[in-house]
Amino acid sequence: MTKFWYLLCMITVTEIFNWADCKRELVITPPLPVLPLPKSSQLKWQERELIMFLHFGVNTFTDSEWGTGHENPAIFNPTGLNASQWVDVAVEVGISLMILTAKHHDGFCLWPSKYTDHSVVSSPWRNGHGDVVGDLVTAAKARGVDVGLYLSPWDRHDRRYGKEKQYNEYYLAQLQELLHNNYGSVKEIWFDGAKGSNAPNMSYDFGDWFAMVRELQTSINIFSDAGPDVRWVGNEKGFAGKTCWSSINRTSLSIGNASIVNYLNTGDPKGADWLPAECDVSIRPGWFWHKSEKPKKLSKLLEIYYNSVGRNCVLLFNVPPNSTGLISESDVQRLREFRSAIDTIFSTNLAENGDLKASSRRGGKDSDFGPENVLDDDHLWSYWAPEEKDVENWIEITAAADEGLRFNVVRIQEAIGLGQRIKRHEIYADGKLVGKGTTVGHKRLHRLGGVVHATSVKVRVMESRGPPLLSSFGLHFDPFWHPHGHSLYNGK
Repeated sequence: MTKFWYLLCMITVTEIFNWADCKRELVITPPLPVLPLPKSSQLKWQERELIMFLHFGVNTFTDSEWGTGHENPAIFNPTGLNASQWVDVAVEVGISLMILTAKHHDGFCLWPSKYTDHSVVSSPWRNGHGDVVGDLVTAAKARGVDVGLYLSPWDRHDRRYGKEKQYNEYYLAQLQELLHNNYGSVKEIWFDGAKGSNAPNMSYDFGDWFAMVRELQTSINIFSDAGPDVRWVGNEKGFAGKTCWSSINRTSLSIGNASIVNYLNTGDPKGADWLPAECDVSIRPGWFWHKSEKPKKLSKLLEIYYNSVGRNCVLLFNVPPNSTGLISESDVQRLREFRSAIDTIFSTNLAENGDLKASSRRGGKDSDFGPENVLDDDHLWSYWAPEEKDVENWIEITAAADEGLRFNVVRIQEAIGLGQRIKRHEIYADGKLVGKGTTVGHKRLHRLGGVVHATSVKVRVMESRGPPLLSSFGLHFDPFWHPHGHSLYNGK
């Protein structure tokens, strides 16, 4: 009898395990990725959306944009410099990464480099014992803000410039000063190919520089025209292309090559490398502070936002400290207005209480890939996925309330952790076409030609690299946008 019960128990346990295995097999797996894919540091960078540039140096005191390299360090004396004020402003407007011009083209160094005396050590500021880089790093760390650095390859002061071996050694030595132990973790390093037409011929050992950066900072993103982690968008207006792929072929890129700016602006759907674009633009007409200049109007800053963040890019806003060493109050106020406007527009998703349906759902009605995922807070790893065999892919929201939906901005986001996919899409309100575009990527913002009143909104993916994966969808109202002064569509 004991043997019988033992066998019965063993059979029961075996059946339970078989049933559990069967249940596990029924869980639908995510779709295969579409290459190339971002690294974790690139994903974190993309989610920042808005970062800050700080152009500061001797140009701040000479009312110029490009210094000559002959400036007397004695002119650098920002008596009220307070890096904590810079960081406080950044935190207030939602910025988590600040990039400082540690050295601009004039060659003046904002830290006490032991390889040159053309630096803060030769200035009267803090009796030659100041360190702007150190001040920023300390202030940023206290508020949980990350730091990046720009070290200009072109140096109009140093006598080694033009002598390739000596200057490349000098540049590498300064990279080591900035990235080794002195200033802790640096999240972005900026390289460019800018130099004047009369500059001495000089070949930069970018390969060696990048290797040194990787050795010293394992989680850093390297920016340049050619990446390898973040690419320039191809202009200084802050505008990405209406089509903007994060993928591109690095073999087609070179730093300082003016012939590739259009390619940088749009990316390449057949690109083998994940190299997303960064849009750099100044809040003022110039990059450095000038007493005669004022910040750009709010409407211009919003236009820049829609054409950068809203086109799958990160926006690098330059906010130059003044000659006192502070961000000017006029710039602070404009940034506050900008942040308030962004919050006003996007803090409410008018689609969140609507009824969702889709063309299909990967794995059927009980899978984890339903359209409801586009309304949750995870914009990377929670997404709607259709069946792979589908020819038509769409997602539709229907208003829950009788008054319908009133909006003038449509937000679409892809699950870029599994690759960028969408090539072409259209937006319909109550069956009428109200917007269309090409790429989506991390975020696509459609600022429509007027206010739309409708009971249903459908996004149709017309062309895609593999099944489209939508991670987020939103309908928003922008009260600052008045293109024609009337509604685009007034519903049924």
